[in-house]
Amino acid sequence: MSKQRASSTIPFGYELAEDNKTLKPIENELETLKVVASLVQNEVLSLREGSLWIEHKTGRSLSHTGLKKIIDNGRLEKESRELPEG
Repeated sequence: MSKQRASSTIPFGYELAEDNKTLKPIENELETLKVVASLVQNEVLSLREGSLWIEHKTGRSLSHTGLKKIIDNGRLEKESRELPEG
């Protein structure tokens, strides 16, 4: 499921689709992000540890402040509700 591009920055877990207008999800990155966000929220990992773990698992860096913004703005919960079940 792709989503419309809203800014010049491509969010973590997405890549620009061939049409250069929509974003295509990168499932591995989104799944890793959900796991790490849950561990951070449950205080198993710190934001910095979570950020390092994400980079290790995906090869793509995400700062601890970027991770905090994603967790705080509820982006993961919103996207989970938008995905079709099945």
